[in-house]
Amino acid sequence: MLFAGVAWSERGFAVEIVDDEGSSAAPSRRFTGGQLSSLVEHLTGCAVAVESTNGVLDGSLMDAGLLVRRVDPAGLPPRPPFGSAPAAVLAECARRGQGTELTRAGGSLTGRDRDADAAAETAGPRLEHARRDRPVVALTFDDGPHPRNTTAILDVLDRHRVPATFFCVGVNTIGQAELVARVAERGHEIANHTWSHPFLPDLTAAEAVAQLARTRDALGEITGATTRWVRPTYGAISASVERAWAAQPETVVCWDVDSNDWATPGVAAIVGNVLGAVRPGSVILMHDGGGDRSQTAAALPEIIEGCRALGLDFARMSDCQWQAR
Repeated sequence: MLFAGVAWSERGFAVEIVDDEGSSAAPSRRFTGGQLSSLVEHLTGCAVAVESTNGVLDGSLMDAGLLVRRVDPAGLPPRPPFGSAPAAVLAECARRGQGTELTRAGGSLTGRDRDADAAAETAGPRLEHARRDRPVVALTFDDGPHPRNTTAILDVLDRHRVPATFFCVGVNTIGQAELVARVAERGHEIANHTWSHPFLPDLTAAEAVAQLARTRDALGEITGATTRWVRPTYGAISASVERAWAAQPETVVCWDVDSNDWATPGVAAIVGNVLGAVRPGSVILMHDGGGDRSQTAAALPEIIEGCRALGLDFARMSDCQWQAR
């Protein structure tokens, strides 16, 4: 069997593959966010290890039937100033069976739900919805851009003339500037979802700020605008990260309606999760990255029609009206 480690940096993803004895089994490779299909194909037949600061690949890897382990900081050497542990170190973790095997039901946070809940308890109140006295809701999409998913979702939004907000992961924008520009040109809002989709409580304050700033800069180079919103990955933000982000241009925002589409529960379930909970002012969480989002695209028309039947219209985050905080 082969074992792989996938690291991230400001340049994208680095991959190392070793055999049962820990010897190199393939040349070192680098991939960008626009080469996701090639990256997954390259890892065929491997057991893969990623770091807890890399939450953008596991869904796509598990979609391909690969075993994926998440390795947390306690089991790794210190990280570089901006990046994960080296791919070779992570490949060795995979070979040794180190870390937590991820499940479809648990996703990137398999086994760490309590950590996420504990971090959330130390943070202050979070912005989760707009004003309730206005019949407007915000459709939001996390974890892109993705070559296939984002394009499919854009087509649905165009057909139904619905604006949305896309919370982009910085590392995914490498090699996909044209797709990000297309999202903005079609009238949607671009927002910040960190650089590598990390579990934020595992980061230092400086690392958390760098995740935000690097993504802001990358998106700004493409769109010419400064991102106004940031969504903490997994909705898990600790008090220390919250303090570190307080001086940044973005406002932290979560959601009050979770479609649960990341778990691919089926189109009917996604539609029901949204229409069963949506209210005036709701911020609806959906995804255009992190795995196969064909169910999301298929559910969108019924969600849009259902919201309109309830008398609700759609707006970008920055066009919603918010309570004074």
